[in-house]
Amino acid sequence: MSLDALLDFPCEFPIKVFGSAEGGFAASVEAAVRLAAPELEAVTVAVRASGGGRFVAVTVTITASTQAQIEAIYGRIGTLPGVLMVL
Repeated sequence: MSLDALLDFPCEFPIKVFGSAEGGFAASVEAAVRLAAPELEAVTVAVRASGGGRFVAVTVTITASTQAQIEAIYGRIGTLPGVLMVL
């Protein structure tokens, strides 16, 4: 099933990325989102560290305009070093 059938664009769309807490991971995730979708005006980023501090959960919330835009962002994030999971 496509996202077009599930969502009414434009819409707020959170992307959660889990990865290593080392090496500016959160900044890398935000940069990847901006590279994949430079037309985005506002991007909200929230970062939460794991209990042991080895990992972080980065939630980037965008106002998505198309399914293709979301797919481009997921594709770009998937190439980042240190990514463990993307939801």
